[in-house]
Amino acid sequence: MNNKPTPNQPLVTHIYTADPSAHVFEGKIYIYPSHDLDHDGPNNDNGDQYAMEDYHVLSIDNFDSPVVDHGEAMHLKDIPWASKQLWAPDAAYKNETYYLYYPARDHDGIFRIGVATSASPAGPFAPEPTYMEGSFSIDPAVFMDDDNQAFIYFGGLWGGQLEKWQTGIFKPDETGPEQETPALGPRVALLSDDMLSIQGVPQEISIVDENGLPITAGDEDRRYFEGPWVHKHNGWYYLSYSTGTTHKLVYAISQNPLGPFTFKGTILTPVIGWTTHHSIVEFEDKWYLFYHDSSMSDGVNHKRCVKYTELHFNEDGTIKTIHYNDL
Repeated sequence: MNNKPTPNQPLVTHIYTADPSAHVFEGKIYIYPSHDLDHDGPNNDNGDQYAMEDYHVLSIDNFDSPVVDHGEAMHLKDIPWASKQLWAPDAAYKNETYYLYYPARDHDGIFRIGVATSASPAGPFAPEPTYMEGSFSIDPAVFMDDDNQAFIYFGGLWGGQLEKWQTGIFKPDETGPEQETPALGPRVALLSDDMLSIQGVPQEISIVDENGLPITAGDEDRRYFEGPWVHKHNGWYYLSYSTGTTHKLVYAISQNPLGPFTFKGTILTPVIGWTTHHSIVEFEDKWYLFYHDSSMSDGVNHKRCVKYTELHFNEDGTIKTIHYNDL
């Protein structure tokens, strides 16, 4: 158990946490982060420094109550199909069941997405014996629409292998698109009613500028890299994501959960550390951004900590940029 949460300070300090997916379940905020390990392995674009092996679930009753670490919710050793790297997860609730969606490398080294179930939002979670057929890459994020239809968004470049799936099959030597051509977008698919499988073939989401032209691969300030998240506000769908190399959280909007999404601006300027991964949640009539940085380790990329801050919308529905250096 940790002290009560303080804006822009680590939620917990006894372990390294990252990639927070926050949800309101049973009237509380539950946070599903990845769990960074303290190790001296290689640091490269393949992501070998991110050697996570298990998940912990955090919760807070409200922002005046302590942060609770519910302990290990699931471990790599419990997943028959997975070989390593339990990266950024997400969670959802339907059918009186809690679902945990997570990426991991299969025994061929290919990232897939698995699902696990629990009767409690805190876990423990029991993984399905195989990954979801048709899934690939990393960073699953599940959005439940007003009609109870669930969508899963996913995808990440480089270590996340998204560029290797441009033809619909895994090509290990495939590289990204040319700089002046449309950037790769995240993938989206409908989830089955039992939440355990993907319906149909995942679609690529188009992210366009204010003139309707696709954001290009060379536009690193705006193009998609990883970490998709979707929330809904005043009838609009907001797709937020990390730009990767320029270290920003940005967003685009649409009136259709499948897109296309029109780029709007920056949510969070670069943090300490390389990666940026987040979630956005409404709780008690306010909106909050959960994010991570590497401040607890003085910038070590695989020793991160989860934080939160309040998020504000302008009257026209745009999001006010949060300047990290001002926090």
